[in-house]
Amino acid sequence: MVTGRFITLEGGEGVGKSTQIAALAAALAARDVEVVATREPGGSAGAEAIRALLMEGADERWDARSEALLFAAARADHVARTIRPALARGAWVLCDRYVDSSRAYQGGGGGITDADILALHDFGSKGLLPDRTFLLTVGSGEAARRLALRDAAGADRMGNKPADYQARLAARFADMAAAEPDRWRVIDAEAPAEAVTAAILAELEAWLP
Repeated sequence: MVTGRFITLEGGEGVGKSTQIAALAAALAARDVEVVATREPGGSAGAEAIRALLMEGADERWDARSEALLFAAARADHVARTIRPALARGAWVLCDRYVDSSRAYQGGGGGITDADILALHDFGSKGLLPDRTFLLTVGSGEAARRLALRDAAGADRMGNKPADYQARLAARFADMAAAEPDRWRVIDAEAPAEAVTAAILAELEAWLP
């Protein structure tokens, strides 16, 4: 029986997380692994309702503390209703963002302490952390090019964050990855998408059937 694994993809806007989640899900399914591909905020009915509050409207709609509380509430529902049940039956969960995004966005970007964000996570989601977290990185110029294509019809609240916020975000992700090398792997996402997928799968090979 395949042991359930919890894998998250992290990074700033435009690094290709959604593309890689889809490619990884297909590759794992080809090996007869049950896959649950999900996202944050979202991934359960309650969390998707909160997502609409978080992702729509003007940038100033919520301050960092309000965002942290809303993300933690969405995550608690997501973990209880989607992630833990999938892991319990031996499925692999692939998640586009998780608590590390809160640590970067509301922490590095918004000034909330890491201790406060993790305290919310401990309460709401009982401290569940991924088995492996992949940080996808691209240069600022490439990220801007991708975002211009992705958001041609308009960006959401997170995509509208200013350049200085995005710089703090990238620095915070890099710091977290350096501090927890057993959990994190850093992947150069400027490579062709197929090469990025192959690099991620290589890091997971020891767990695969």
